[in-house]
Amino acid sequence: MKNVYIIDAHHPYPFAPGKLNTTLTERATQQLTQRGYQVRTTQTHTDYVVEQELANHQWADAVIVQFPLNWMGVPWSFKKYMDDVYTAGMAGALCQGDGRTSDNPKANYGRGGTLKGTYYMMSATANAPAEAFNDPSEFFAGNSLDDLLLPMHMNFKFFAMQAMPTFACFDVMKNPDIDTDLARFDAHIAANFKEL
Repeated sequence: MKNVYIIDAHHPYPFAPGKLNTTLTERATQQLTQRGYQVRTTQTHTDYVVEQELANHQWADAVIVQFPLNWMGVPWSFKKYMDDVYTAGMAGALCQGDGRTSDNPKANYGRGGTLKGTYYMMSATANAPAEAFNDPSEFFAGNSLDDLLLPMHMNFKFFAMQAMPTFACFDVMKNPDIDTDLARFDAHIAANFKEL
């Protein structure tokens, strides 16, 4: 049996209470549990225990991070979670420092990760339409969603984790198509969690 840790990194706001992110978290939990996976979840805007969060990352064969794009990145409560949990993890739970040694301080930066063999998947909800990405004439100047999320990819690479394809729901505030998004999400989970 495989283990999946789902981090619901939505931060509730009056104009965006987080229903879609919660729905996607619950949907992934249900689908994976039905497939025989063990699933644990957390919400970053609530209280958490750093040591338990580190243990959950070590326990997991895959980590799913569900979040809304917020000012071109992740919500502040997830940034705080990373500052709390991932900084503590540098003592060996997630990585051995930054991977360098005093004997050779110029080499191997970012190579100290201890979660080799652990996968991660990002699932984002965005106000931006899909058409805003991958088109040089649009706002993101031809950059993809994964280009925008490069700092998050690098965080997980720092722990030696391996990327799964990113999922996204676009245009969720002004032009939502939730039924289609949920069907795409179901297919994405089914395709990427056949076997780890």
